[in-house]
Amino acid sequence: MKEERKQSVVLVPYLLQGHLTPMLQLGSILHSQGFSVIVAHTQYNSPNYSNHPQFVFHSMDDGLKGFDMSFPSVKSIHCMNESCKSPLRNYLVRMMEEEGDQLACIIYDNIMFFVNDVATQLRLPSIVLRTFSAAYLHSMLTILQQPEKYFPFEDSQLLNPLPELHPLRFKDVPIHVINNTVPEPLLDFYKRIHDIGSSVATIWNTMQDLENSMLLRLQKHYKVPFFPIGPFPKMVPLASSTSILEEDNSSIEWLDRQTPNSVLYVSLGSLVRIDEKELIETAWGLANSEQPFLWVIRPGSVPGFQCAEALPDGYEEMVGERGRIVKWAPQKQVLAHPAIAGFFTHCGWNSTLESICEQVPMICRPILADQLVNARYLTQIYKVGFELEVMERTVIEKTIRKLMLSEEGKDVKKRVVDMKQNIVAAMQIEGTSHKNLNDLVDFISALPSRLAPPTLLLGQS
Repeated sequence: MKEERKQSVVLVPYLLQGHLTPMLQLGSILHSQGFSVIVAHTQYNSPNYSNHPQFVFHSMDDGLKGFDMSFPSVKSIHCMNESCKSPLRNYLVRMMEEEGDQLACIIYDNIMFFVNDVATQLRLPSIVLRTFSAAYLHSMLTILQQPEKYFPFEDSQLLNPLPELHPLRFKDVPIHVINNTVPEPLLDFYKRIHDIGSSVATIWNTMQDLENSMLLRLQKHYKVPFFPIGPFPKMVPLASSTSILEEDNSSIEWLDRQTPNSVLYVSLGSLVRIDEKELIETAWGLANSEQPFLWVIRPGSVPGFQCAEALPDGYEEMVGERGRIVKWAPQKQVLAHPAIAGFFTHCGWNSTLESICEQVPMICRPILADQLVNARYLTQIYKVGFELEVMERTVIEKTIRKLMLSEEGKDVKKRVVDMKQNIVAAMQIEGTSHKNLNDLVDFISALPSRLAPPTLLLGQS
């Protein structure tokens, strides 16, 4: 039963879809536990308020006009963090005056590091949300502690194992490398976004059962309580859409006409961009595999093209009803559909969890950041997917057929079914995610009131 706590939590998401989705899902989870939820968000990529009538929304001036946000830069992230500071602080001071002691804490995405400064100044408890895997954060911290051990490296080392980071190789380094080095400002940025400042706890969109050893190592480093309450896609009580882009629901109607367990779903997420050559190689790999496919080609994901016009002439007519191409799809519904047999994915953490939750095995095509780490774990540790090492049509065709038709593919499917069962167990009353959620609710409810009255803070800059 939902308990009325009459306490508010303020959530501050980062503006990219892969970060906004888990924060909104966390909001739904906390709301179901009796908290009032306020979402303080940037103007850019503002969430759709009508999809979340249970939340209060507050838009912050983000200072991002003039920036190309199709792929955010370190400069734009710093500008956003500076610009949002005063709007959030002023809003919180007003709220503290109006609501008294009802504001329990601020929960923020680690990329919104300005929140820690604001919370410290207002003497409010803050909690960090980690929207990625513990394996990714562990790899980042290990590299950042001794970057000279990893950079620079030669092309001949790409397949060599990373010291202390099994199963990762040099080609799986999750740090953006420029001319085979990492500039000092970029290293400082990475350190800043992974620091928790004075935050009192960390919430994780992962499972203790899945990443326990990594979580224990990280907890020794950060020395605050950890609450792995994931996977959010299954823990969230209401399945309202969190998508910024308009979803094409005709993809579900098309799936309804397909044979059960026959379709490959292809989507590289909301941020990744590929070149025209990769698109064409993927197109022929899909066509030559002779397997039904649902393919998301997001506008702008191939520079210079809006959507499917980058495909070879006559391609859609050639594949006919066997292939369906859309600009964006309702991914959770797609992966839950009985027609889906596999997921050709960039291995973003949300997509990874959604796929495992629906027991869908993967073809892994990671491109940047945590995707590289996730893909390596999926293929080498959990063994629920196959990695695409080369983006060439014959390799793509062969990998699709291996996943969809071979005995190896059946083994991968069995393992992902087993992973799903572990997730279901974690969500039960005696399960780890259920217990960790109860502990988180108790933790937030018991947080001490701030130490200074808002009237003393109003005049401070």
